Amino acid sequence: MGGQQRLQIKGFTCAVVPDLKKLAVIGVSFNGALFGGFNNRLPLNGFIDRLEDLVFFHANSNNFTGTVPRGTARHRFFYELDLSNNKLTGGFPNETLGATNLTFLDLRFNSFNATVPPKRLPANLGSTPAHYLTFANNKFVGSIPTSIRQARNTLYEVLFLGNQLSGCLPYEIGFLKQATVFDVSSNILTGPIPNSFACLGKLEYLSLASNQFYGRVPEAVCRLRNLERFSAANNYFSRIGPTCRALITKKILDVRGNCIPGLPNQKTAAQCAAFFSIPRTCPRPRTLSIIPCTRSPSALNETNADINEDQLTTKAYNIQAPAEAPRTYATLMPHGH
Repeated sequence: MGGQQRLQIKGFTCAVVPDLKKLAVIGVSFNGALFGGFNNRLPLNGFIDRLEDLVFFHANSNNFTGTVPRGTARHRFFYELDLSNNKLTGGFPNETLGATNLTFLDLRFNSFNATVPPKRLPANLGSTPAHYLTFANNKFVGSIPTSIRQARNTLYEVLFLGNQLSGCLPYEIGFLKQATVFDVSSNILTGPIPNSFACLGKLEYLSLASNQFYGRVPEAVCRLRNLERFSAANNYFSRIGPTCRALITKKILDVRGNCIPGLPNQKTAAQCAAFFSIPRTCPRPRTLSIIPCTRSPSALNETNADINEDQLTTKAYNIQAPAEAPRTYATLMPHGH
């Protein structure tokens, strides 16, 4: 708080708020405290929303229940919110998207699907100013919102892994020019990978593993200069180019468990044939060939050829017999497990 004197009480950090010139609680650190509650109920309502001068609230690995209070959106200094590994329920806590200074949001290991019907990610997800988003290991359903492009200047790392997200990846992901980590592993997403991924110039870690993606492992992604780890394992990719093959040799790219002829550790011919026997298409098919960061005809022609060859549907395939971590990843293991 701008060098103001602080008072530390166990679990709480207090400091003088500059413009109000009064002592206030600016931080809560309850990580791993394993708090309980009467009849296993420990609501956040009436607690976090009353601390109006909060800068951070770290309360992972407890037994907080219920929903995230609406008042959190009004906290003007709020930068970090960690509610991972609790027992929060209901739909996606839209209230967190209204916190205008939020840079870190961790909601992994909760039960935000525990309503009927199951909840989707909010359509305005991209409006969050957060730099780090961790939605891992809940059971969110539906597609990734196209509004994600609105976070193009602010989003550094995003983890969608371990949910029940479906549909095709929106080309708007390619606008995330600041992103270094993008993980959608262990969902039920499908389709070819949009050519817009060629614009993710700062990307270091990309995981598409354990979904139902198909088509060609995108050469444009394999050419990204900062790429350190790329997992396309356990999908239904059926073709791969020379640049991506070179990354396999360098142990940067993992394509095990696909349908690529001539590579080891692929799915069986029967498994691949069963998948490709069902026609699959993506909505807005023309967007899959858009590369928003370039107007180069040669680049467009090269990638459009891939899309045209894929025909945006599995019906076109004739399957042959197959012959240190970023900040968000550092939080993935459930605390106390």
